[in-house]
Amino acid sequence: MSDSISLKCWIKSSDNYFAVSLFRVAKYLRYFNGPSIPWLYNFIYQLRSFLRILFSEFLRMFYYTPLFKSQLKSNPKKLLIYNGLPLILGNLDIKIGEDVRISAATTFAGRCVSKTPPLLQIGDNVDIGWQTGISVGSKIIIGNNVRIAGRSTLSGYPGHPVNAKKRALGLPEDDDQVGDIIIEDDVWLATGVNVMANVRIGKGTIVACGSVVTKDLPANVLAGGIPAKIIRHLTENDND
Repeated sequence: MSDSISLKCWIKSSDNYFAVSLFRVAKYLRYFNGPSIPWLYNFIYQLRSFLRILFSEFLRMFYYTPLFKSQLKSNPKKLLIYNGLPLILGNLDIKIGEDVRISAATTFAGRCVSKTPPLLQIGDNVDIGWQTGISVGSKIIIGNNVRIAGRSTLSGYPGHPVNAKKRALGLPEDDDQVGDIIIEDDVWLATGVNVMANVRIGKGTIVACGSVVTKDLPANVLAGGIPAKIIRHLTENDND
């Protein structure tokens, strides 16, 4: 490995005629392209896309979805797991309703030191976007028609204690750091929203991008900020 690096450095930096010639050839090859035949490569591109989608759908229907459903405490008939398999960590009971869509880049975690398995309950017609993390300390309930955009987190437990010495020993969080999260029906969490433990978000409420929800939010409000605060109340026109 070191010999190849040394050779590369010599070719790039040496004034030797042979090294300079090799450098020119290498630059030429780096940007070399074969002949462009638009109709041919367009056909190949479309064929590749079709085969990729076909293979992806086959894996989704006959591999990823059955694998994921084997870990559930419910048996939803309409469940869409797209782009792979969500990650499940720790001790966790998961119940999912119908017509739920979950990105494979989602992590579900349950608090390992709980005496009974923490409960994650997801209602009907729910979207959970990519790179979302749901950490269940005791219980997280997600209602019907909820939308959770990408890179959001529901943090029912922090994973580490406040005490530095306990953290250094690798001990888990204290019980008083753990709490339930309740997301009522029709809530929309925009991209990058963080919801902390012991929080209830009321029916129909929208939480703006990048907000951190540390306290309960009432129904039918637009909230945002760090920590999230009510920006305005939603009207009937907003829901038409």
